[in-house]
Amino acid sequence: MTKFADLFPAIKPVIAMVHLNPMPGTPLYDADAGIEGIYRSALRDLDALQAAGVDAVMFGNENDRPYELKVDIATTSAMAFVIGRLAERIEKPFGVNVLWDPDSTVALAAATGASFVREIFTGTYASDMGPWTPNAGRAMRRARQLDRKDLVILNNVSAEFAASLDSRPLADRARSAVFSSIPDAVLVSGAITGESAKMVDLESVKKVLPDTPVLANTGVKHATVADVLKVADGCVVGSSLKIDGHTWNAVDPQRAKDFMAIVRKTRG
Repeated sequence: MTKFADLFPAIKPVIAMVHLNPMPGTPLYDADAGIEGIYRSALRDLDALQAAGVDAVMFGNENDRPYELKVDIATTSAMAFVIGRLAERIEKPFGVNVLWDPDSTVALAAATGASFVREIFTGTYASDMGPWTPNAGRAMRRARQLDRKDLVILNNVSAEFAASLDSRPLADRARSAVFSSIPDAVLVSGAITGESAKMVDLESVKKVLPDTPVLANTGVKHATVADVLKVADGCVVGSSLKIDGHTWNAVDPQRAKDFMAIVRKTRG
């Protein structure tokens, strides 16, 4: 847990999502608002999340639907530009996630100085994007080649929008992933963005990985975060902090503050 604990000294850290607006070239990109619109939206959400007292923020391209398994270089470049402009306003540790491309995620982290990355690094899946087999070995070597051996790796072992073709139970796959791909933490997800991970999945993974941080990755809500943090070592949260709890809305400052108030009470 050393790298994870050094980066996230708070007990059971909350990593809050800054969902970037669609990148140039993607189907939902708003050409009228342009890059400036992406920046302004991200800045608003970043300020609200930091004011609420989250422990870290993560920038992701969740709205670049339909997703790709090999992301266009324009997406990674645009994300780097926006994050670079935000840099002087970022007060918390920050991470990046380029859906669903581990190599681009690591490269973006190196370019922006991100402290951590989240991705699907291991496994084989039947997905909405077609057959999906990430290459952890290549991504980890890329991090080393880019002189980012300090990068904290969060490996999501239950892919959203997909079903694993591996017949082993999730706990066995998680334990194997820790042995083979040496992540700093394991994430457990629901079926899609905003949908809760099953408590039985969190419990089974944590049981076999007592010495590895296990985080809930999706669907953590105000009503459930206290129970989730009794099992998980932290969580990633996005949709619950948005206006009306809707993934594609802006961050609601009051919802974010209320969520963190529950977290602080739970931490004791």
